[in-house]
Amino acid sequence: QVQLVESGGGLVQAGGSLRLSCAASGLTFSSYAMGWFRQAPGKEREFVTTISGSGGNAYYADSVKGRFTISRDNAKNTVYLQMNSLKPEDTAVYYCAAAHTPIGWPTTPREYFYWGQGTQVTVAS
Repeated sequence: QVQLVESGGGLVQAGGSLRLSCAASGLTFSSYAMGWFRQAPGKEREFVTTISGSGGNAYYADSVKGRFTISRDNAKNTVYLQMNSLKPEDTAVYYCAAAHTPIGWPTTPREYFYWGQGTQVTVAS
């Protein structure tokens, strides 16, 4: 059974930083591109970033480019999201997800097979 478990969310002041983690089990981790999405109340789930199975390449939404960094440790079956210079508009539930052998960069939710339960990130102004 595949499980993705996020952690590291919380409340932070604008300009601060948080690091999210997503621990995966039940899948051949390095065979999956991993992504982070977020969903604010009343809004659709939004792509944030994705990283290739090897960890050698990543792609970011324009809204987070230069502030967020995705990384992964395949030995630990874990993907990370380092979030710096946080803004109130970054407030959302953040989800990690796994996409198996995607074509190109998977930026839509339907390209991902497995999802975590989400972790809340709140940025106070």
